[in-house]
Amino acid sequence: MTPAASGHKKDDSRDGLAQIRDVLGARSIVLIGLMGAGKTAVGKRLAARLDLPFVDADSEIEAAAGQTVSEIFAEHGEAYFRQGERKVIKRLLDAGPQVLATGGGAFMNEETRANIEACGISIWLRAELRVLMKRVSRRGNRPLLAGNDPEKVMRRLMAERDPVYAKADIVVDSRDVPHEAIVSAVVDALAEKLGCKVKAPKPPSRKKA
Repeated sequence: MTPAASGHKKDDSRDGLAQIRDVLGARSIVLIGLMGAGKTAVGKRLAARLDLPFVDADSEIEAAAGQTVSEIFAEHGEAYFRQGERKVIKRLLDAGPQVLATGGGAFMNEETRANIEACGISIWLRAELRVLMKRVSRRGNRPLLAGNDPEKVMRRLMAERDPVYAKADIVVDSRDVPHEAIVSAVVDALAEKLGCKVKAPKPPSRKKA
């Protein structure tokens, strides 16, 4: 008996999400981008939408080291942190599938990029300087922005990293809109990249008061 004949409407959106998971297989969805791009906020919602685990690489690094990222930077330096970051991300990728949010500098490492290419689909959440600065100003735990001119540092990071981020499999603009809208854009881009015919549903529009 068909869904129509049984009185039940087929949920194409749910089928589309399942299709994305099936095509992904053991691969992870890896979110990359600068601090403030929304990797954690979008990643959690994307994982819930796709019914996949969400993992934050920085949180895993902190758990393994018994220190915060800021403490690792202060005590051991950036080079030491990057070495640990590379090892943790490799371990996490081997445990996929999942939605994995990475730190802003992770994708700059050639070995990490190769591991992501082998075990995942990389998505660059690209954001304008204005959006990034608005978001990072809400939190004071950004080691690379600890200097006197955070905006100057962010401009330098954008100049250095954006050309490398552009090597990602997918690019989605992280705009100053509700996170669910960005999640929908990511799901649509994934569906197109993976050749899935059915796209995921858009979040309900908000009614104006």
